[in-house]
This record gives sequence, C-alpha cells and structure tokens, in this order.
Amino acid sequence: NIQSPPPVPESCVFLNVGRLDFDESLNFRAFEPVVPVAPKFVTDPSDEDDLVQRSMEGDPSILVTKEIPVPGSAIRRFPPSVNLIVEAGTGYNNIDLEAARERGITVCNVPSYSRDAVAQLVLTFILASSCSLLAQHRRLCDGDRGNFLGPFMDTPIVELKGRTIGLVGGRGSIGSRVSELARAVGMRVIVGSRSLPSAQTHSAGVEYASSLEELLEASDFVSLHCPLTPDTEHLIDAAALSRMKSTAVLINTARGGLIDESALVIALREGQIAAAYLDVQDPEPPVETSALWSLPNAYLTPHIGWKRTETRQRLIDAVAGNIRSFLSGTPTNVVS
Repeated sequence: NIQSPPPVPESCVFLNVGRLDFDESLNFRAFEPVVPVAPKFVTDPSDEDDLVQRSMEGDPSILVTKEIPVPGSAIRRFPPSVNLIVEAGTGYNNIDLEAARERGITVCNVPSYSRDAVAQLVLTFILASSCSLLAQHRRLCDGDRGNFLGPFMDTPIVELKGRTIGLVGGRGSIGSRVSELARAVGMRVIVGSRSLPSAQTHSAGVEYASSLEELLEASDFVSLHCPLTPDTEHLIDAAALSRMKSTAVLINTARGGLIDESALVIALREGQIAAAYLDVQDPEPPVETSALWSLPNAYLTPHIGWKRTETRQRLIDAVAGNIRSFLSGTPTNVVS
C-alpha cells in the first residue's frame, strides 16, 4: 500500500507587521490555536521582488498585509501554497483582486475594527474647527497675543448645534458612528450614498441627500466615508468643491485618492472652502513639494485614525478570526 503524504500544515506570514505593531505593544495570542505565524517581517518590502520572496518563506498558505501594494504581477509569482490574503484593514484597493481570482486566492479584509476610533477622530476635527483650536494655538506660538487683548476675534468660533454635517458614503459602520456622535452634539446630519433607496428620505434623525451636489451645498462640514474605487477616485474634484460653502470644512479619514489634491489646493488658496482636515492623503506622506504642507488652512495628520492601541489589538484579533473562519470552510469578510 502506498500511503499519501501527510497534508502540508497551514502557516501564515505577516508581510509587514511593523505597520501594525510599530510600538511592539500588541499580542498575537489569538493566532496560537489557529495557525503558526512565522516569520513576521517588520518593514515594508523594498520592491516587488522582495514582496514575492517574503511570500515564499516557509511555503505559507496565508499572507497578511497592511496597506502595501500587492499588484497582479506579484500575485502571479506567489507560490502555489498561498490560498488566502488577509488585508489587515478596511480598504483593499492596494490588492489586485482580479489577479487573486485568477490564482484562486481568497482575499478578505477587516471592515469594522476602527469604527469608534475613526469616528472619534472625525469629531475631534469638527470640535477643533468649530473653536479654531489649531489656528489659535499657532498664533500664540508665533507670539501673536491679539486675540487675548483685542475687542474681537478674527478667527471664527461657532457652536455646533444646528450646524450641518454631510456624510459622503455615510451608511457604513464608521459613517453611522459619526452620525451618532454628530447628533449627540446637536448637529443636523445628511447622508449621501449610492446604495440608498430612492424612496427613503428620513430615518432615525438622519436626512438623505438625493445627490452629492445637494449634500455639498447644504453642509457646513463634509466628511468622506466611501471606499476608493475607480468610480470614487477624485470624487471631490473642482466641480464638487465649487458646490461647497465658502465657510465649509472638508474632512477625509477614508482614502486620499477620493480628493483631487490640485483642485483642493486651489480651493483652499482662493477661499472657496474654509479648511480641510486630512488624516489620509495621496500619496502618504504627500510629496515634499505638495502645497498641503504649507497652506494655513490645510491640517494634516499621518493616518492616525486606526492607530490607537486598542484598535490595533482588535484588528490583530480580527485577522486571526478571519483565518480561523477560512480554515474551517466558512470564510468571512471576503472581498474576492
């Protein structure tokens, strides 16, 4: 009798774990009963060849990645053992899904792990803007004490009650949480979403715009909460910005490519809108020559929305959960 060789055990490789565990504060205990993890590469791959080489370490069946490009040309060179790619995050526009389908590789993501953290960052931006927090701080740091002594303030401060926030693509988990927080401080919420039933106009204290143009024209704050796809790339372009109020604030915690940067720079310089708060940019970081670095009404943060310790631990645990579901034959959060 010729016996079949034993099945090759499943194994997992983190292609760039340093983006997740950059402070070495996370634990990976959730993986112990699921799949061996070795190795864990820390830095991003230096190039495509490096990415492919990492995918071959120990003939892994599972690759975990975080926001690095995984092009089709690399996927086609992955070893035959690879049958699952887990994007450790919500967005997956960095992975060539068509090439993964061609190879029979399942791709899944983690859609809701940063719901509270990102929504809280959006509210932070709104609160900071409403009291001109950063502008006031900058003036004091520059030695200008005029707003202490003068009879009026030349940087506007407003209450949020009654102000309108428009959520572009706001029916997902993060947008829904932003809606809850905004309503808690008395704001009017308008949601725009392509998947919205046309007959629906009001629900649970939320209004629904019939078009992006309607949302932009009505909003004091516009916050983006849609994935980056060919249809949404540069969704906020010169035409969209021209629809916004001159006092409006644009907030992006989703993907940098949703905004046409050159059009945004012009809008900020010419006062077409009041300010932009950008936790994401395209690319990240922006190129050294980008005007976003120096515009006084452009406020940049280095994609911090998901980086709280608790949020990252939740993400790691959810990645292990995705792998467990896949190995048990009931994959979850599948995007391809």
